[in-house]
Amino acid sequence: MQPVSAGIVAAITGFASSFVLVVAGLHAVGANDAQAASGLLAVCVLSGVCCIVLAAWFRMPISFAWSTPGAALLVAAAGTTHDFAAATGAFLVCGVLIVLCGLWPPLGRAITRIPRPLAGAMLAGILFPICLAPITAAVEIPWLALPVILTWLILFRFAPRWAVPAAMVVAAIGIGVTAGGGWLADASLAPRLEFVVPTFDPLVIVSLGLPLFIVTMAGQNVPGFAVMSTFGYRLPPRPPLLASGLATVAGSFFGGHAVNLAAITAAIMAGPDSHPDRSRRWIATVTSGIGFVVFGLAAGVATALISASPPILITAVAGLALLGALVTAVSSAIEEPAHRIPAIATFLVTASGVTIVSIGSAFWGLLVGGVIMLWSAFPWRRRKVIEGS
Repeated sequence: MQPVSAGIVAAITGFASSFVLVVAGLHAVGANDAQAASGLLAVCVLSGVCCIVLAAWFRMPISFAWSTPGAALLVAAAGTTHDFAAATGAFLVCGVLIVLCGLWPPLGRAITRIPRPLAGAMLAGILFPICLAPITAAVEIPWLALPVILTWLILFRFAPRWAVPAAMVVAAIGIGVTAGGGWLADASLAPRLEFVVPTFDPLVIVSLGLPLFIVTMAGQNVPGFAVMSTFGYRLPPRPPLLASGLATVAGSFFGGHAVNLAAITAAIMAGPDSHPDRSRRWIATVTSGIGFVVFGLAAGVATALISASPPILITAVAGLALLGALVTAVSSAIEEPAHRIPAIATFLVTASGVTIVSIGSAFWGLLVGGVIMLWSAFPWRRRKVIEGS
C-alpha cells in the first residue's frame, strides 16, 4: 500500500495546490464557467491517462500534470484576448510544438538552450504579480484572506506538503459561508466537455502560444526529466514529449491549456518515500493518474466555487501555491552574475504586464533580455591602427 498512498497524496497535492490557478487562467483569456470547467476536466483526465499508460508501459514513475507556469501565464496575460477560441488556438500551437520537440530533437535542444537566467526571469515576472495577491487580499478582504494565510503559514512550518491544500479548504469554507448555498445550486455536478473550435490569431499565438510553450518546456518538462534522472531513472525523451504534446493538442479542443511532465509531485512518486524498491514506484504514478481522473469529474463544482469567490481571494491562494516556484525562478535568474542585468530586464518587462501591438509582456520580456544579453556579450574589439614607418 505504500506506493498507493504516495500516489493518493501526490494527486491530492497536485490538484488542490493549483486547480484554482487553472480556472482563473482560463477565465482570464475569455472562457465562461462551462468552458473553464471543461478545460479543467480535460487537463485532469488527459494528465491522468498519460500517467496510467506510460507508467504501466515503461514500469517507471513517469508523472504528468497540467502546466502550472502556463496557467500563471494565462492569469498574467489577462486582457491579451477575450476570445477563448483564439486562446485555444494558441494552446493547440503549443501542443504541436511539444510534439515537434519529441519528433525532432534539435528543436527540443534549442528550447532547453534558452539561457536559464532569461527563462527563469520570464517565469519570475509572470509569477510575481500573482504572488503579490495574498498581500492585496489581506488588505481588501481580511476576514477571508487572513484565515487562509494563517493556515498556510502554520502548516508550511509543520506539514508543508499540505499547506496549500489546507489553505484552499479554508478558502472554500469562507466562500461557502459568505456566498450561501446558491453557488452549489448553480453548479453542474455532472462532468461535461465543451467543444471549442480553435481560431488562429497570429498576435494571440505570439502572446500566448509561444510563451506557453517556452514556460511549459523550461518550467515543467526540463525539471521533470531532471527529477527522474535524480532518482536514477533513464527516461527516453520522445515518449513523454509525444504523449504530453498530443494530450495538449487533444485538450485544446475542450479548453485545456497544456499537459506536461510533473516536477514537484513527481518527486513524491519517484523518490524513496514512494517505495524502497525502485521497480515498484510506478504503482504510485498509476494511482495518481486514477486520482486525477476522479478529481476531474468534480471540475464543475470546483469552477462554480471559484466563480462564487472574490477573484482576489482565488489569486491569493494561487500566489501562496506559487511562492516556491517564484523562489526557484528568481534563484535561476540571478545565479550567474554576468547575466543579471539581462535577467532583471526580462523580469521587469514581463512583470510590468505591458502589451505592445496586442502582444503580451512575456514575449517582450524575453526579447528585451535576449537583446541586452547579446549586446553585452558581443566581442567588441578596437581595431589596431598600425602606423607606417
